[in-house]
Amino acid sequence: MHDGRYVFYQLTSSLSRYEFQKCVAAYHGDHYVKSFPCWQQFLCLCFGQLTFRESLRSVVLCLNAHPKKLYHIGLPGASVDRTTLSRANNQRNWRIYQSFGYHLIAKARKLYCDDTPFLDDLDGACYALDATTIDLCLSVFQWAHFREHKGAVKLHALLDLKGNIPAFIHITDGTVHEVNILDKLMIEPGACYIMDRGYVDYQRLYAIHQAKAFFIIRAKQNLGFARMYSHRVDKAVGIRCDQTIRLTGYYAARDYPEKLRRVKYHDSETNNTYVFLTNNFGWPAKLVAELYQQRWQIELFFKWIKGHLKVKVFWGQSENAVKTQIWVAVCAYVMVALIKKELQIDRSMYEILQILSITPFEKTPLNTLLFEFDLHGFEGHDQKQLSLLNF
Repeated sequence: MHDGRYVFYQLTSSLSRYEFQKCVAAYHGDHYVKSFPCWQQFLCLCFGQLTFRESLRSVVLCLNAHPKKLYHIGLPGASVDRTTLSRANNQRNWRIYQSFGYHLIAKARKLYCDDTPFLDDLDGACYALDATTIDLCLSVFQWAHFREHKGAVKLHALLDLKGNIPAFIHITDGTVHEVNILDKLMIEPGACYIMDRGYVDYQRLYAIHQAKAFFIIRAKQNLGFARMYSHRVDKAVGIRCDQTIRLTGYYAARDYPEKLRRVKYHDSETNNTYVFLTNNFGWPAKLVAELYQQRWQIELFFKWIKGHLKVKVFWGQSENAVKTQIWVAVCAYVMVALIKKELQIDRSMYEILQILSITPFEKTPLNTLLFEFDLHGFEGHDQKQLSLLNF
């Protein structure tokens, strides 16, 4: 594969320049640009993500240490200027990289859609919805409001559990409550949305029900309800009760006038008891509990992204620069996932990233490098990984 080409070029040449330029044209990213177009900006930021650079200065220094090789990785010119790269991050619309990220996500979801045998029996898609907070210094990132003396951005994600690829990502400042993201989603009929109790909003849940989709959500402790029916359960598998209920609170009953299903489950491993609400009355109660347990995959996704890509230390201070960096990180994540699947590499994402981080300017064919590279000493690192993609 690309014999004689640098590893970084082999990795990025698998991306569609045509699709990328469509994204650039949609937001006039290269309008009046005479040098350093959006593609070169994207390559520089991808290089920084894949090699774990701590700052924009570090990205530029590492690239400029190989001036004769820049042309061969797609950066024609004697050097990369830090001021030019910083200006591009601040001024070029971050939605360019968001659009390209969604293109890569759509491609990856098709490749990974059969990687979850547990969910194969479900007719529709199965999603986990959650958000994570990325702390920022309010005196530096003055636009990132969160608390009185603290700044932050929130990364909201909808993870497709049939493959553990994010289907939707939205970035807001820290003051936006998670439940508001339900208004941004395009609800798919027949799909199942799994959420924690921070998303309890009966008006929005009823909108999911009216869209002919399903939800599984943890109930709040102050849930007011009237039991209509009780169904037989198998307590040996942890199910304590399976009930058909109606909400009794004035506002709750007004916002969700239909009946709901209440499933109480006891986890013997953690000795915790959970209460779930769902609008699906056909699934076995045990399946409802098992599906909610899959929600943990999105927690691992956030942990992996924040631990192995640069989304906690930012290379610019403006809102545009921060969102650009986060979306390029998502692109790098999905790009490596695509390479892993297309080359059928039996390594974790962590191992692949470690290899790529120290070999961008080597000329070994990518498939040979990733299959034969000896990572002795990394075994056992980062054991809590996404199970299906083996991150």
